Amino acid sequence: MVDAKGIFVTGTDTGVGKTVVAGVLAALFKAKGIDVGVMKPVQSGGIRENGQLVSEDCRFLMKAAQADDDIALANPYCLEPALSPNVAAQVSGVTIDPRVITSAFHKLARHHDLVIVEGAGGLLVPIEGDFLIADLIQALDIPAVVVARPSLGTINHSLLTIRCAQHMGIKPIGVVINGFRDDTAGMAEKTSPEIIERLSGVRVIGILPYLPSVDVSEARLGNLIEVASQRLDLSRLEGGV
Repeated sequence: MVDAKGIFVTGTDTGVGKTVVAGVLAALFKAKGIDVGVMKPVQSGGIRENGQLVSEDCRFLMKAAQADDDIALANPYCLEPALSPNVAAQVSGVTIDPRVITSAFHKLARHHDLVIVEGAGGLLVPIEGDFLIADLIQALDIPAVVVARPSLGTINHSLLTIRCAQHMGIKPIGVVINGFRDDTAGMAEKTSPEIIERLSGVRVIGILPYLPSVDVSEARLGNLIEVASQRLDLSRLEGGV
């Protein structure tokens, strides 16, 4: 049994900002004096640098957490095609073994108080065969934070994700709305967070604005941590940490 705990960062879809939110959580917990590790179990859409495949997401997470763990643990699988992990693996001639991922997580957990794990896409994205992101969260036995868009439609997407998680035995402990723009926000963007929280029973722990200074591909955090420290309330995470 591993004493360290973890949080899995999932999203209502791809491109909602899971990497940014996972990095923010890692940085904010570290600022509280917690020893934080990070993990991106499977990266599809990896880039080549000096002949090696690199996970930009994992690099961003490690910079945010100021972590220096073995990349083989922090990112067990890095695949070049920007496809769902199962298809990217098939195209690349790679077999993803969930046991490799869980083993890497437990090794990280032995060296840290908390491990922030970022998924790929949403809960029902397949990793290998019929093994889904949701199955991985179950295997790791850790709660989840859901990242959602601020725009119209996010109520439905968020509630579907939360209820799917609960149905599969995963505990959602918080929701983060990411990419909010004050200059274009209408009634939908302004009312959705309260409705999501009320109908799901899961707390919205904060709303992150769109920050042009942040660039995951360049591992540039800009003013993300400063803004997030004022916009995210970690105390609202429902008993998950």
